[in-house]
Amino acid sequence: MINNVTLTGRLTKDVDLRYTGTGTAVASFTLAVNRQFKSQSGERETDFINCVMWRNPAENFANFTRKGSLVGIQGRIQTRNYEGNDGKRVYVTEVVADNFTLLESQNKDGKATNNGERANNQGNSNNRTQTSNNGFNDYNSNEDPFLNSGQSIDISDDDMPF
Repeated sequence: MINNVTLTGRLTKDVDLRYTGTGTAVASFTLAVNRQFKSQSGERETDFINCVMWRNPAENFANFTRKGSLVGIQGRIQTRNYEGNDGKRVYVTEVVADNFTLLESQNKDGKATNNGERANNQGNSNNRTQTSNNGFNDYNSNEDPFLNSGQSIDISDDDMPF
């Protein structure tokens, strides 16, 4: 059986980051996803999908996104239930996101751009350092890190992943 979801959309509001009693981070957010087709009236409809993300990815997601950010997420659909204040059973269906991709970079003012520029985030009003979801810091440098500086690169067979 397969339960796999991939979504691309914009955040409808800032991510709600909270912590459980044991200190585990959990981020809740809603993603606005445009449908691929138009309605009979000729307008595109949008689905608003509730999502949740846990642990370190949740903290990174909350730190590097805000309302309107264009993101891609991967995860699974989950249904849970609980007893509401009125004693009735409440059912919730949401996407539990495991991975995310930031689909727009940010300029020095913290405003999103989608032209492929990488920006240093030091001028951001939140004073955050931009980090991709794989944990490596992004940087704004014109230097090619793979440019051979005249030194040989020693790679043994044990370093190869295959």
